[in-house]
Amino acid sequence: MDGYSGVMDGSRPLALVTGASSGIGYELARQFAEHGFDLLVNAEDDRLEHAAERLRETGVRVRAVRADLRDPAGVDLLVAATTGLTVDVAALNAGVGRGGAFLDTDPADDQSVIDLDVTATVRLAKPLLRDMVARGVGRMVFTSSVVATVPGAYQAVYNASKAFVQSFAQALREEVEGTGVTVTSFMPGPTDTDFFRRAGMEDTRIGAMDKDDPALVARQAFEAVMKGRRKLVTGSVASRAQGVAGRVLPDRLKAAAHRRAAEPGSAPRERT
Repeated sequence: MDGYSGVMDGSRPLALVTGASSGIGYELARQFAEHGFDLLVNAEDDRLEHAAERLRETGVRVRAVRADLRDPAGVDLLVAATTGLTVDVAALNAGVGRGGAFLDTDPADDQSVIDLDVTATVRLAKPLLRDMVARGVGRMVFTSSVVATVPGAYQAVYNASKAFVQSFAQALREEVEGTGVTVTSFMPGPTDTDFFRRAGMEDTRIGAMDKDDPALVARQAFEAVMKGRRKLVTGSVASRAQGVAGRVLPDRLKAAAHRRAAEPGSAPRERT
């Protein structure tokens, strides 16, 4: 399903944003729109067109491509939508998580995380990055996570998927050095989005805690992308401190801390 607003004639730069129906993806798309970018936005849910309408209120042209990137056909559909367009910035943001003990989670849910966070990211990055390098200009940004360096007890597949994204982004950055193309990864901490509900983690300590504003995360990410930065931890002081801890603490301690935060039923109970 496609939605249009005007013809993208190249008079403005174009940003592609996946996972743009809500949360960080929507706010990131808004950052680009407010800075004069036309938009090609993607998500798999029925909120996408409403998000696109709100983005059009900024005065830019928006094309919405509803496609599930967990399906290779969905990736192909989104890539096909770029035909004839020059994508100046590609923000590969779409992702999904699943909480719970690995022994208890449904293998189909585990596979869904891998299909979207890993496989779709790779399949989408290749044609977009090839085109940028051929033109000698472009920016690619990946939404990683502060947990990319943390062994994810009770969130094992998700944390591992973000470790992949982080490593992948930094490897691509090195490969395209000197081509005129930049690759940036940003690592949000816990953010106030629909992520924890969809991941089945509302009863966990991390699910119940105060979270960062997605608009703040997106603004920091946008600034980093436009400066061509390699990577950064986004969000509040607490999230940035978590990023520092992730670089220096032993894996055993990080895994234990994550277990306490993500264990089902760990959310503090309200006093009566």
